[in-house]
Amino acid sequence: MIECPKGSNQKFDYDPAEKRFKLNKILPAGLVFPFDFGMIPGTKGEDGDPLDIIVISEGSTFSGCLVDCQIIGGLKAEQTERNGHKVRNDRFIGIPDVSQLYSDIHTLEELPQVLIDQLEAFFKNYNEQAGKKFKVTARLNAPQAAKLLSQ
Repeated sequence: MIECPKGSNQKFDYDPAEKRFKLNKILPAGLVFPFDFGMIPGTKGEDGDPLDIIVISEGSTFSGCLVDCQIIGGLKAEQTERNGHKVRNDRFIGIPDVSQLYSDIHTLEELPQVLIDQLEAFFKNYNEQAGKKFKVTARLNAPQAAKLLSQ
């Protein structure tokens, strides 16, 4: 489920109790989501929220859009909150089943290295702006990411 469309500087979160989206924050000038960003319904991460996913696609969708994706990998990450508490906050990477431009991408390793580096830099900067630290501890291939999703 997409929460934040590609190119948006607004961070939305889905509130399951209210069954609606809520504006959580506005990103600083010049910082936008490089691709659609959202969550994987029915999952739960160490931080108590559904697992995060960034959807690599040629276009953007909208908040609330459900996108069937192939998980091609992920970024295993440690996030340090403002109070110093550390939690796992992984980012899964998916390709929409309907993508034409990325239809031949099936593993993280098939993406350009510069794109993966830029995603890591985005998440690091995004968290720094919120007074948090974000550290990628491993890049996950497709089978490793699928194993984490099934836990």
